[in-house]
Amino acid sequence: MMQPGEMDSDVPPVRRTVQEAMDILSSSRDGTQISKTLRMVKRYLRETENPPSVKEKEEFIRSHFTVFLRCLITNLDPGRLELLQPDKESELWDSFFLEGPADQSFMVLLDAIISTEASLRLNKVADVLEKFLQRAGLSALMWEVCKQQTQVRTPVLQEAILNRIICLPDHLSNKFQGENRPIFFPQNYFPLLGMEIVQVLERISESLRDGLDCSISFVSQVLGKGCAHGRRKEILNVLVPHLTDRTQSDCIWQRMCWRLVESVPDRWMEAVVCGFVQSAPGSAVLTRLLGNLVLKSKKAQFVMTQKLLLFQYSYPTVVLQTLLGYLALESMRRPLLIKVFKELLETWVSSSAIRHCPVEQQLYISKAILICLFHLKEEEIVSNRQELLTSLMEGMKCHLDSNLPRVRFMGMVVAECLSEKITPDGPVLKFQYEEDDEIRELKSLLTERPEDASVSDPPSTRISRPAPALTTVLKPSVKVHPDASAEVDQGADSELDSDDDLVPYDMSHDKELKKIKAPTYIRDCIEVLTGPEDADKYEATMNVLETLIRKNAAAVGEISVELTKVLLHLEEKSYIEDFMGLRQRAMVAIVVIDPISVAQYLTSEFYSLNYSLRQRMDILDVLAMAAQELSQSVSPKPKQLLGPKGVDIQIQSSSGSSSDWQKVVGERIKSKTRRFAKGKSQAEPVCAPNRFGPVAGHFFFPLLQNFDKPLNTFDLLGDDHLVLGRLAHTLAILMYFAVNSVVASTMGKALLEFVWVLRFHTDTYVRQGLLSCVSSLLLSVPAERLLEDMTEELLEIQFWLADVAEKDSDGDCRSLAIQNLLLMENLKKKLEIPPR
Repeated sequence: MMQPGEMDSDVPPVRRTVQEAMDILSSSRDGTQISKTLRMVKRYLRETENPPSVKEKEEFIRSHFTVFLRCLITNLDPGRLELLQPDKESELWDSFFLEGPADQSFMVLLDAIISTEASLRLNKVADVLEKFLQRAGLSALMWEVCKQQTQVRTPVLQEAILNRIICLPDHLSNKFQGENRPIFFPQNYFPLLGMEIVQVLERISESLRDGLDCSISFVSQVLGKGCAHGRRKEILNVLVPHLTDRTQSDCIWQRMCWRLVESVPDRWMEAVVCGFVQSAPGSAVLTRLLGNLVLKSKKAQFVMTQKLLLFQYSYPTVVLQTLLGYLALESMRRPLLIKVFKELLETWVSSSAIRHCPVEQQLYISKAILICLFHLKEEEIVSNRQELLTSLMEGMKCHLDSNLPRVRFMGMVVAECLSEKITPDGPVLKFQYEEDDEIRELKSLLTERPEDASVSDPPSTRISRPAPALTTVLKPSVKVHPDASAEVDQGADSELDSDDDLVPYDMSHDKELKKIKAPTYIRDCIEVLTGPEDADKYEATMNVLETLIRKNAAAVGEISVELTKVLLHLEEKSYIEDFMGLRQRAMVAIVVIDPISVAQYLTSEFYSLNYSLRQRMDILDVLAMAAQELSQSVSPKPKQLLGPKGVDIQIQSSSGSSSDWQKVVGERIKSKTRRFAKGKSQAEPVCAPNRFGPVAGHFFFPLLQNFDKPLNTFDLLGDDHLVLGRLAHTLAILMYFAVNSVVASTMGKALLEFVWVLRFHTDTYVRQGLLSCVSSLLLSVPAERLLEDMTEELLEIQFWLADVAEKDSDGDCRSLAIQNLLLMENLKKKLEIPPR
C-alpha cells in the first residue's frame, strides 16, 4: 500500500500550494497566517523576489485561479472580515480580483452576487465588482477574450461571458432592488461599456501596428448584443463620436471600424446598423464608419434598403438624408439607390398603400423619394424616364383621389418635383395649394444637402462680392461720401415734383361707388339670378341677398323652396368675391326661416340624379350650419360654425374633423366638471329653447334612408367615399345639436346602425366621421336611455372602439376611439353613483 507521503510527492507543486492555501483560508482564524497565505499565492500573479516559473504561473491561471477565487468568497464571513479590516489586508484580498485575469474574476464575482443572499459577503463582493468596473475591468476582460480568440477557446464560455456583460445591470437590479448602486444603473453602465469598447479598440490598434494578430469578433458581439438589448443609444452616443474622430485620418482605424460592424452576427445586425445610421452626423461620416457594409452583408442591405425606408417611419428627416446620401456617395452603391428609388415609387403609386398606410408613413416615403431624386444624376434619370413618367401619372391620380387634403398636397408636391426633374426643358406640373411648414420642408429636400451648411459661403462673403465691380466705376481722386447718392436723387426728384410736401389724403375707408342699385325685394332677387346675364346686378344681388332674407322672413316663407332651388343650382357667372360663402349663407338663412319645408327639399335632392358631388356636399354643409344656428339662443356669427359652448366646429375642411371633435368632447367634459373659485365669475348664459330639437328629425332621418342605394352617377358605398365621409360628419353634427330633444334617443339608435354597417370602411375620412358619430351619440343621448335602449349595440361598439384604438393605421382615428372609450367609461361611472 502506498504511503501518504508518496501521494503528496506526486502532486504538482502549484496544486499543492493552492490546496494548502485553501485549507488555511477555510480553517484558520489567525489574521497574520491568512495574510501570509494570501501573499504566498499572490506570487503567481505579480513579480516578487522569488517568483515562480512562467510555466507555474500559466498553470495557476489556467487551472487553479477560478477555484481559488471561489474559495476566497466562500470563506468570507463576518469574523474573517474583521481580520482583514486594515486597509492593506483588505486591498490584498481585493487585488486577486482586480489584478488577476479579468475574465475569470468577472465571472466569479457576478456568479457570487447572483447566488449569495443579502449579507456582508454580498456587500463586499459588490464593492469589489464596483472597483472592477471603475478600474477599466471590462476593457481588460474584452481584451483577454480578443487575445484568446486567436487560440482554441470554448464557445460556450464566450457566450456565458457575453451574457454576463450585457445582463449585469439586470442581475444587480434584481439582487439589490431599490438599494442598487448608481454604477450598476443601465443609464450609467452602458455608456461606461461604450467607453470600454473604445479602449479595447485602442489596444487592438496598437497590436495591429506592432504586427500582432488580434481578433475583434468578441467586441462586435458585445456591441451587437448591447444594441439588441435596447441600449444602442447609450452605447453609440459614446462610441460613434470617438470613431468619427479617429477614422478621419487613420486608415487602420477605418479598417477596424468596418470589421467591427461586419463581424456583428446577423441576429443583431439590424440594431447596430440602425444605431449607426441614427448616430452618424452625415452621410460622409457614415461611409467612413460602415464602408461598403451594405454590399457585404445581406442582412445590412435588407435593413438599409427595406426596413428603414418602407417598414418604419419614425425616424427624423436627417436620418433619411444620412442613409440615402450614404447610398449615393460611392459608385458601387448607386445601383442600390436607384433600386430603392423605384421601390419607393411603387409604394407611392399604390392606391392600397394610400388608403391603408398612416399619413405619417406616406409623408416619410414622400421625403425619401425627394431625397433620392436629389441624389440621382441626370443620366440615371434619362435612362429611367419612361418608367418615372408612368409612376408620376399613376401616383398623382391616386393622391388626388384621396379624401385627406394632407395626402393630396403631399402628392402634388412630389408630382411637381418629379415633373421638374424628368422634363427640365419641357412643361412641368404646377398645382395651387397653400404652403405650410410641411410643404416647405418637402420642397427643401430637393435643393439642400445636410452637409451644405459646412461648405457654403458665409453671408458676409456673399454680400461683399459685388463691391469691386462697383468701385471700379469711381475715380480714385473723388472722395465719396456715404449719403452723396441719396442727396443727388433727392435733388433730382425735387426738381421734377414740387408737391412732395403735401400730406396724402387718407382713402383707406373709401368705398367704390356702385352705379347699380341693389334689389330691395326677394322676388327681384330671383329675377336677377334667373334672368339674363348682368354682372353688376348679379354681384349686387348676391351681396344683399342674405340680409334681405333675414329681414323679410314672412315673404321668404312663401317662396323658400323656390329660392333654395335657385341658389342650389346657381353658378358663378362672373368673378364675385366670396361667392361660395355668400351663396351658402343665403341658403342657411332660408333653412332657419322655414326649416321643415327646405330641409325636406334638400334631403330629397341629396339622393336625386343630375347633381354634382360639390352640390351634394353643399347640401350637407347648409343643413349642418342651419342646425347649429337653430340650436343657439343668440344670432350666430356668419363665417363660422359655433357649438353650444363656444366650440368651433369647422365643416368646410375635411382635414380638421378629428381635432374639432376633440374640442367638442373636451368642452363638454369641462362643462360637467365642478371647480371652486377659478378666476372671475362669469355671467349665466341666456336660456332659450332649442329650436332645432322639434325639427331635427326632418334633417336627420332622410339622410339615412338611401345611403346604401347606388345611382347611375352617385354611389356612396363605391367611389364617392368623399361624400360618404362628409355625410358621416354631418350626421354627427346634427346628432350633437339635437341634445336633450325628444327625438335624440331614436336618432341615436339609427345612427348606431349606420356606424355598425360601415365600421370597417377602408377610407380614413369615413372612419373619422363614424367615430365622430359615436362621440355625438354619447354626448347627446341621456345615459339612462343609452343603457336601456342600446345596451347590446353599445357593447359591440365598445369592442370595435377598442380594436380601432389598438390597430387602426390612422392616428386621428385611434385618438377618437380612445376618447369615445373614455366617454363610455365616464357614463358607466356616472350611473353607478347612488342618488343622494
